[in-house]
Amino acid sequence: MAEENITYFPNFLVAGAAKCGTTTLYHYLRQHPDVYMSPIKEPNHFSTDIQPIHFSPEYKKYERSKNLDIEKYVSGDMQEEQWGAYVLNRDHYLQLFKFAKGKQCIGEISNSYMFSKEAAINIKKEFPNMKIVMILRQPAERAYSHYLANLRDGRTTRNFREEVEYDDAKILHGWSISHLYYELGLYAEQIKRFQDLFPAEQIKIFLFDDLKTDNQKLGRDLFNFLGLKTDVSIDYNERHNEARIPKNPGLIKFVTQLGIKRKLFRVLPKAWQKKAKDSFFKEGKIPKMSDEDKAWMTSRYVKQIEQLEKLIQRDLKSWK
Repeated sequence: MAEENITYFPNFLVAGAAKCGTTTLYHYLRQHPDVYMSPIKEPNHFSTDIQPIHFSPEYKKYERSKNLDIEKYVSGDMQEEQWGAYVLNRDHYLQLFKFAKGKQCIGEISNSYMFSKEAAINIKKEFPNMKIVMILRQPAERAYSHYLANLRDGRTTRNFREEVEYDDAKILHGWSISHLYYELGLYAEQIKRFQDLFPAEQIKIFLFDDLKTDNQKLGRDLFNFLGLKTDVSIDYNERHNEARIPKNPGLIKFVTQLGIKRKLFRVLPKAWQKKAKDSFFKEGKIPKMSDEDKAWMTSRYVKQIEQLEKLIQRDLKSWK
């Protein structure tokens, strides 16, 4: 059989949650010599209830700005990594792994899988032995990190509480329809969908607290769960997908709404792109969520946190 006709299948995935450290896990996994990761981070293949045709105009414009031809991309060498796509076609999805020859673990990360009501069922149906990794963060802190990312990316200029209340009040809610600051933190009901379908030995749940306390131990635990050797060289110091505060939030929002921000940076030589991006943002520390905002947001999750403690057998007293 010709090498190009061999199909490789994923045997693990990271299902989320969003803004909880999945990008960091992605970079740890990519560095392991026995791991092959999808060159598209977040192909969202199994979230069949999430369709770009239903996205809000804002998110549709964002997806178009990526200018990604999926068929052309997976037919090529896929050397350029892509950040987020909706790879709905099964053949296209499997082609993401066509260069996985010789790798022990083959996987991908899609944060929508936790939120989706159909992803767990679809994964179980096609890959019943799939190993599932999740990482969770105190839900108010997750929402605030999500807000900071949207502030950085020009999706809002409001303060945190105004932004959450504005999103809550939207008539339509859904992935890339609203921002889901609150809903994405409802971990208990999301995790239960996976626990009802997969045996406990196929699910590994980390906390963002673990990542902050000892990220090297978390990395080793992750590799051990996947059956990989743990004595490998991994750069645990590099930081990924950090929040930044725009100097002029209104300007960032304006160029984002026009759908030209990505195009503006792409026309610059790669050596200039980082400096150009840096010029839009303030230097210094990111402002923390106020105690009042954290108490308000956390109060909405108390019952969920109590349910989660039972589901994952971890003491989450500090979250409450």
